[in-house]
Amino acid sequence: MCSGRVDLEFILRAFANGMDGVFVGGCRLGECNYITHGNYHALNTVLLAKRILEHIGLNPERLQVAFMSSGEGLVFAREVDKFNQKVRELGPLATGEGADLLEVKAKLEAVRQLIPYIKVSERDKLSTPLKSEELYDSLFTLDEVESLLEEPLSYYIDPDKCQACGICARRCPVQAIEGAKGQVHVIDQDLCIKCGTCHEACPDRFGAVEELAGGAEVPPPLPPDQRSLPAKGGQS
Repeated sequence: MCSGRVDLEFILRAFANGMDGVFVGGCRLGECNYITHGNYHALNTVLLAKRILEHIGLNPERLQVAFMSSGEGLVFAREVDKFNQKVRELGPLATGEGADLLEVKAKLEAVRQLIPYIKVSERDKLSTPLKSEELYDSLFTLDEVESLLEEPLSYYIDPDKCQACGICARRCPVQAIEGAKGQVHVIDQDLCIKCGTCHEACPDRFGAVEELAGGAEVPPPLPPDQRSLPAKGGQS
């Protein structure tokens, strides 16, 4: 499998399932067999995941990425042995850091719920090829990740602008938008994964979906009995 298919979800799920370490191996940078150069994306995903682990309280050394050609079996074996030794030194997940395993798993699950939002927010950096190892540490900062996770954006449908076209509801990947024909649509904030799909899908001529800055209070939804839109032509 191309290392470019290694998703942030795969990495965090492995740790949430109790893995003590995760190793990602890919083709040498600049030597991709395809035009996608997915190994750069894999590298950036790992760098982001390392910052997330650090934010949670886990040692980022529990996650490593290495690059080699398919014919370099000895290099692969050496890198894996080195990684296994590092993981043994770190000890079991969470307890090796003096943390509670259940609390760490809960934090990992909370971050997993935000993965679509994280990937949208950081898509430019995730797709930026890094030409030097000196740039690795500066691509994602701990402050940036902490702000991203602690103050995520929220989305709200302005009832005065909603035209009940249903586009946002159809595009929502988790069916977090409530609404029917002729009714103002409402985002269920408990189900929303903050991916921003509704914001992008809402027609510009309506502009009903608002993007609220991290920490901003989301207005309460309209009660169900107040969501009906006036019929076109002024008829009720």
